[in-house]
Amino acid sequence: MSTQNIRNFAIIAHIDHGKSTLADRFLELTQTVEKRKMREQVLDTMDLERERGITIKMTPVRMSYKNHQMNLIDTPGHVDFTYEVSRALAAVEGAILLVDATKGVQAQTLANTKIALEQGLVIIPAINKIDLAQTNPEETEKEIEDLLLSFDYVADKIYRISGKTGEGVEDLLDAVIEKIPAPSGSGLGDSKFRALIFDSVYDSYKGVIAHVRVKDGRVHKTDRTFFMASEMSTGIKELGYFSPNLVPGDSLEEGEIGYIATGLKEIEKIKIGDTITIAVSGEIPESHRLPGYKEPQPLVFASVFPEQGDEFDALKDAVIQLKLNDASLYSEPDYSEALGRGIKFGFLGMLHMEIILERLKREFGIETIITSPSVVYEVEKTGGERELIYTPSKFPEPSFIIKTFEPYVNLEVLTPTEYLSGVMSLLKDMRGIYMSTENLGRNLLRIRYEAPLSEIITDFYDKLKSVSSGFASLAYEQIGTREASVLKMDILLAGEKMESLSRIVPKERIEGEGKKAVAKIKDVLPAEQFAVAIQAVVGGKVIARETRGAMRKDVTGYLYGGDYSRKRKLLEKQKKGKKRLKEFGKVHLDSETFMKIFRG
Repeated sequence: MSTQNIRNFAIIAHIDHGKSTLADRFLELTQTVEKRKMREQVLDTMDLERERGITIKMTPVRMSYKNHQMNLIDTPGHVDFTYEVSRALAAVEGAILLVDATKGVQAQTLANTKIALEQGLVIIPAINKIDLAQTNPEETEKEIEDLLLSFDYVADKIYRISGKTGEGVEDLLDAVIEKIPAPSGSGLGDSKFRALIFDSVYDSYKGVIAHVRVKDGRVHKTDRTFFMASEMSTGIKELGYFSPNLVPGDSLEEGEIGYIATGLKEIEKIKIGDTITIAVSGEIPESHRLPGYKEPQPLVFASVFPEQGDEFDALKDAVIQLKLNDASLYSEPDYSEALGRGIKFGFLGMLHMEIILERLKREFGIETIITSPSVVYEVEKTGGERELIYTPSKFPEPSFIIKTFEPYVNLEVLTPTEYLSGVMSLLKDMRGIYMSTENLGRNLLRIRYEAPLSEIITDFYDKLKSVSSGFASLAYEQIGTREASVLKMDILLAGEKMESLSRIVPKERIEGEGKKAVAKIKDVLPAEQFAVAIQAVVGGKVIARETRGAMRKDVTGYLYGGDYSRKRKLLEKQKKGKKRLKEFGKVHLDSETFMKIFRG
């Protein structure tokens, strides 16, 4: 097909604004998926996505509409998956900016619009859910206009649609053909084949499957390809496009989005952001390389260990496969004297961490133990050297520290004006610095703060949703490090230090955080056969304590009649057993209990 008849576009929005539902209507309208096979969230293929009602992975699909090839990429909306969105937008020429008419412009609407415009994309704004009674499309339209004007962008029309009923969807798809430009080459002025890898997955039969956007030229399934980053050449096992399942073809041409199955089992050889060319004799010049992606910066770090020590190799293999289709996941080997061999992970946020741990459990059957999630602290020691501390268990004793530095973020909170008081009260509780408040519309405010990253990685998002009845939203980006006054707090269960529960706490909040931590653990800790003492300890001093009562068991239940002395003997025997268990018993924490503790 001529490149003039190809349109590559994405849908971007805040979480829960209806991206996947709109994609469903596009698939129905273009008859890409048969009616009998249609279901809600067709492009959300992971069980986790369907259960939580959110998009985690971008998903490409090719549709045929009015003699045009329409390549759509559905993207995630949560702040933790912004890197996924940026990679999707690098593969397209335009984006539909979707805004929920009941919620208006929110933080990720702002953040994703910024990414799209920085990449020079055409934006088609659309107001979704106009079928609902409580909508205010006029106010939402004004918010969108103000948002785009803040980036010096003017849209000639803002579309009103219902992803649920299909109202206005056909006009929106017509606008994609009319307003989004046809793809053009890389500008290098030759016809040599070049494609950008924007995602990849692993298949046990087809090997690594690279998701590509062809920038120049054409590739046939008989060609031999060359990967510029790994300097490796391989044949093509299969190529084709997404509909949304893999549809094999004979070739991929300039402007098209598709896949190339490499047959490779060495997963680490394929890099997201790499350039694929045709293998030729002689050296391929560096000028052939396409601009890749900016490396993501992990914000939250935690070490993960297999519950069963002999499963470390399985964990390592699972991580390699996860990294293949999640380029934002950082990992390196780790070791703990208490927990053995493990892997240190860097995540983009708490939801990202939760999703990865759940995938390890579901897709690979690996139960894990995770250390307390933490940001990266930089410590200046008494000898003058500086050290990066990724996990609380590695934090030095206070006597060895001169200064400690922690990462700060530029935090943006968008809230309707009626929730300003509650939101400001929440923000004032942080160790942050107020910067400004800006009016983005008739009923929308943007509050800017500079705050320590550690203040927002745990339960800040949930608290923000709580004080604003779900209407406020946030986005943040890292801005460097600043000096901090913090201490390491250890947790003891039944007298045994739980290395995985250690955390770094601001000095002025140490007692309050200790009481909060032991109370939380008491609530979620499964009962044992013996009473468990839960202690928060700083520098050898106990600052808070709770006791989880023993599991109650009626050992005399089967007795019937007879002298009471029989019951007393059994109760005395049980008492001695519990006393012995208290002395020698150990507490076991599974990954589910760890996650309950860390959710705040």
